[in-house]
Amino acid sequence: MSAFPYEGQFEIHRTLPEEGTDQHSVLEMLTIMSTTENRVWESGQCSGTMYCGDHDHYDFLNEAFAKFSYVNTLQRDMCPSATKFEAEIIAMTLDLMNASALEGSVPGGLVTSGGSGSIAHAMLAYREMNSSTTQRPNVIKPETAHPAFDKACHLFGIELRVAPVDPLTTQVDLDWVKSNIDANTVALIGSAGNYGYGTLDPITELGAIALEHEIGLHVDGCLGGFILPFGRELGYDIEPFDFAVPGVTTISADTHKYGYALKGTSVLCFADQSLRNSQYFYRTDWSGGKYCSPGMDGSRSGGLLAATWAAMVHLGRSGYRRYAKEIFATSAAMQDAVRSHDSLRIMGKPSFLFSFTSDEFDIYHVNDFLQTKGWRLNGEQYPNAIHMAVTRPQTQPGTVERFTEDLADAVSYAKEHRGEKPKSGAIYGGVDGGPNDEADAFIKMFMAAMMDQQSSIPV
Repeated sequence: MSAFPYEGQFEIHRTLPEEGTDQHSVLEMLTIMSTTENRVWESGQCSGTMYCGDHDHYDFLNEAFAKFSYVNTLQRDMCPSATKFEAEIIAMTLDLMNASALEGSVPGGLVTSGGSGSIAHAMLAYREMNSSTTQRPNVIKPETAHPAFDKACHLFGIELRVAPVDPLTTQVDLDWVKSNIDANTVALIGSAGNYGYGTLDPITELGAIALEHEIGLHVDGCLGGFILPFGRELGYDIEPFDFAVPGVTTISADTHKYGYALKGTSVLCFADQSLRNSQYFYRTDWSGGKYCSPGMDGSRSGGLLAATWAAMVHLGRSGYRRYAKEIFATSAAMQDAVRSHDSLRIMGKPSFLFSFTSDEFDIYHVNDFLQTKGWRLNGEQYPNAIHMAVTRPQTQPGTVERFTEDLADAVSYAKEHRGEKPKSGAIYGGVDGGPNDEADAFIKMFMAAMMDQQSSIPV
């Protein structure tokens, strides 16, 4: 295996070349790399990652992006289109999140760089909104909520309290949440749905708790925000999670996932603009002039706003609903394939994303076999499980049948090798006996080495 991607195929640039390469040659190299890497997901065997998978749609978005790729959205006097794009993206998302149900407030939003960006801005807003009334603020999240909350709390000095979840439903323990709220708690967190299992936390109940204690409730809809509303319209049993639920104060929804926009955009919705405005940054006495920023990013390409707006306006509700219908049906069929095996167990009550494990053998044996057939599922730990986030590539004809057949063979393989250590368990699986300080330090060292390797070239 090569020590560096495409080593031996293309030149490795360790220094800026003295003479540039002609455009045709550069584009030819990019085409080879893109075509090669697209094969990983085009078959429909890759969980999540590629939410649209439609090259015609990507071409359309790229054309929209190109018209504004070089525009800096900071200069609104030069590019008023950016204001149109951003305002309408936010307004359409607020409408999708049932902001019309809010009474006595003026909702607002931000377009951020992605799910982590939306989550970070939400945590910052709760901290700043309560900076004069609390000591060190804290928020409470279910263990299943995304690590982006951990990152945001680490960066902003917020205490993060992690609530346990029911091992069968995978939903947050409401009694634990209630008993761990104190005078410094500024917000609760719930997922719709969570990344690991695709299940929804009891948002209605969390909303009632938030109202009782007069604190915020952030709903992480980064994954489900642009598909769950259409699943509900199609008649699927999806619990309320948006602004129609009393107590919900912020919602994150990623346009670059099931919103089918280009990577690098998400929308953070606020029940009231006062909460959003609390995290604005101002510097009025700088020698370079007066400075204000609605979010952490400074310069942004207008191309992303244009492409996101183009995706939403082009697809409309009917387009999103049509794709949601295909995805929910495909996910249901794949879940049926899992349930057809007594040795497999689906975690909780999933939606378009489902996770499964086994009480008879290590589920990573199933993962090992599926990898030999070209499948790329996501691994989980405590307990060991694997999940499939169904996206549009899985809705291709024949994909469900291929999954059903390969899964049956994978179960047979797992039963035959149940006494052995699975190969992928070393990468995805939990530490035997549970996590400990020594294992944590070793894993961090290993992961840091992996990231160093990804950002370095061989000398």
